[in-house]
Amino acid sequence: MRMEQPSTIPFLGEEGARGMVLEGLYVPGSADELGALIAPPHPQFGGSVLNPVVTELALRCQTLEMTSLRFNWRGVGASAGAVSGEAADSRADYEASLRVLEERVPGPLLACGYPWGAVAAHSASEGHATVRKLALVAPPPSLLDIARLDTFPGDIFIAVGENDTLADPRSLESIASGLDRTEFVVLDDCDHFFGMGTPELGRAFEAWLR
Repeated sequence: MRMEQPSTIPFLGEEGARGMVLEGLYVPGSADELGALIAPPHPQFGGSVLNPVVTELALRCQTLEMTSLRFNWRGVGASAGAVSGEAADSRADYEASLRVLEERVPGPLLACGYPWGAVAAHSASEGHATVRKLALVAPPPSLLDIARLDTFPGDIFIAVGENDTLADPRSLESIASGLDRTEFVVLDDCDHFFGMGTPELGRAFEAWLR
């Protein structure tokens, strides 16, 4: 199994400053497999590449010999800039990371995130024909662009815990039921943070990828 490697991701910083980078963790995989970009939770609430859910998703990709890249938002960890709670900044960070992965992976990509990261993933994937799959873990329903999801040409995976009070399972189920090529998974006895349910989430994610 190939080991993860530190990675730097160029991005446009405050006031257009160039030469700034985001911190990333990159795992090279088989050229024949998908490449996955995995975004962490909200930067103002401790979201980082070390989040257990994000790490679990990356490990499942590694098991399948997929290339994966996960990154820290601006201002988090070793990433340059100031921490931001603005959706536009998160989208820009995700797109910068997506461009790096597009340069390294010749085939199709998976845009993935949890849960603020899920919002950025589905937003930033617009206009990127390389993105063929979406994996959204516990995305807040009110922040999803349903029209954009409805026109996404690839497969979609949406997972949530049955006791999630931040990403209402019923609302997500209603959204998922109206989308084509979408797998919707509710994990028993899990809340927004998954806790002991992280391995179950990983197994569902891996099964969908297979």
